[in-house]
Amino acid sequence: MNTTIRNIGNSKGVILPKSILTQCDIEEEVSIEVKDHHIIITAVAPTQNYKRKGWEKAFKEMAENGDDALMMPDVFNDEHTDDWTWK
Repeated sequence: MNTTIRNIGNSKGVILPKSILTQCDIEEEVSIEVKDHHIIITAVAPTQNYKRKGWEKAFKEMAENGDDALMMPDVFNDEHTDDWTWK
């Protein structure tokens, strides 16, 4: 596919078709590098997932090692719920 280099303010840019962005899992952010006179654009993990990157693996390892015990019980021994009213 050929496309046109466009003026964007003092810079230049290329419009990437949505189908290509979807195919490459590009959502918000990309990494750009130049290698042997080629421009390489790579998808970067979305910000919302970046903060929790690796959590799934860590939680699985915690469960396997038995390190996922509760820090405090669900119900305290002196807790009485008989007088609670549920609506």
